[in-house]
Amino acid sequence: MSFLQEIQKRRTFGIISHPDAGKTTLTEKLLLFGGAIQEAGAVKSNKIKKGATSDFMEIERQRGISVATSVLAFNYKDKKINILDTPGHKDFAEDTFRTLTAVDSVIVVIDVAKGVEEQTEKLVQVCRMRNIPMIVFINKLDREGKDAFDLLDEVEQKLGLKVTPLSFPIGMGYDFKGIYNIWEKKINVFSGDNKQTISEGVEFDDINNPELDKLVGKNAAETLREELELVYEVYPDFDQKAYEQGQLQPVFFGSALNNFGVKELLDCFIEIAPNPQPKMSDTRLVDSKEQKLTGFVFKIHANMDPKHRDRLAFVKIVSGTFKRNTPYLHVRNGKKVKFSSPNAFFAEKKEIVEESFAGDIVGLHDTGNFKIGDTLTEGENLNFKGIPSFSPEHFRYVNNADPLKAKQLYKGLDQLMDEGVAQLFTLEMNGRRIIGTVGALQYEVIQYRLEHEYNAKCTYENIAVHKACWVQPEDPKNEEFKEFKRVKQRYLAKDKQGQLVFLADSPFTIQMTQSKYPTVKLHFTSEFE
Repeated sequence: MSFLQEIQKRRTFGIISHPDAGKTTLTEKLLLFGGAIQEAGAVKSNKIKKGATSDFMEIERQRGISVATSVLAFNYKDKKINILDTPGHKDFAEDTFRTLTAVDSVIVVIDVAKGVEEQTEKLVQVCRMRNIPMIVFINKLDREGKDAFDLLDEVEQKLGLKVTPLSFPIGMGYDFKGIYNIWEKKINVFSGDNKQTISEGVEFDDINNPELDKLVGKNAAETLREELELVYEVYPDFDQKAYEQGQLQPVFFGSALNNFGVKELLDCFIEIAPNPQPKMSDTRLVDSKEQKLTGFVFKIHANMDPKHRDRLAFVKIVSGTFKRNTPYLHVRNGKKVKFSSPNAFFAEKKEIVEESFAGDIVGLHDTGNFKIGDTLTEGENLNFKGIPSFSPEHFRYVNNADPLKAKQLYKGLDQLMDEGVAQLFTLEMNGRRIIGTVGALQYEVIQYRLEHEYNAKCTYENIAVHKACWVQPEDPKNEEFKEFKRVKQRYLAKDKQGQLVFLADSPFTIQMTQSKYPTVKLHFTSEFE
């Protein structure tokens, strides 16, 4: 297969939603269609001891939530599909924002009963800022929920999207009879007993065919005909270009748990979803069809294998071909590195790959050289943009609970911070360490992982900080900046990259500081010009 064909057959996308909308279940069912697993394990139910294929950290198993983003790849029809399953839990939002820098399109999962929830709104906002193409999947139709038209309205209003349904439900909850696939003009009748295997649809070119009444009953058939008429009148036809530019969002209905409507989603997805897209770097736009390799680290995961203390850096290949045992330039360190065992993923199972192409995600074993946002090239000096750290929302002092294990604690903290689990700030005045996180649950994860992976114990202590502001003086030598440093010295810290950070205790303090020291700029993300 030629280089260009390889790139054109790739589809890399993320699945986003509010917790419990059924994102991990959908991921599992997609794998089932890819033939990657024989039987899907229900995520929540304790009856099936299998557990979901994509949740592999102990904490995730205990709580039934996805904490880390996992990467899953499979082949379907003649396409190579890479899924990035993201944590839906708001406490892990930062990991999800960073993952969105590595996908070419997104599937948004919405719960039919709860509709659009707050976490979905935040994530969709990030996708809209970057004009990422989105497909909406409305899940759990086998339960009682909101009316289909009401849901479509809600998606348009709350998420600011412009939708066009490509499938439509016949009834809902108790009366759920199936789905009419507008995209392929066929009907799938729901029986409710095909949870773990795959069922076929019946083709219907003409919705007025009396056979339809036999299949779903007269009333349901009549209602469907009326509703479809309305759909064709109210919603625009699907337009490939508008979808690719993020201006039109197709909607599918289904029940991932019952494996219903998922195949329709996947069949349409591989036809319309974009190939690997170009990406902006600090020097130029890099096209995915270029022959030379470029890629960036969007995630680091430590200790994937409890038997070996290793870290895996996840690299999204933006252009070219990544080959095993070939030296590439690590731009930030200015050194050439080569990798003898690059991994491709299938949840917990990893395989060593000889070559990967633009759009793929590769896992590189790392002994501590990589940080999030690092770029690999064949020698060109460029860095990809848009992988910032955000100002955390929770802050606590971290104390060592076992004086004999200080070394393990600091090593563990260092590695966890490199992964981007949270951010570490060291006070200038006394060297005390402060951990900042996006969500409070992260503190539990850190404590748990320090103990189980590094054999170190820590305790936390509250500190009154409202926001971390990255400090950018117009002139580091002027008097105003010196006075700022003198007056605010108790609140100044360095982040892990050594950038100066001001820990403000209230919005009022930030306002006052900005008006008192106009030449000292304060930023809420670490990436600024």
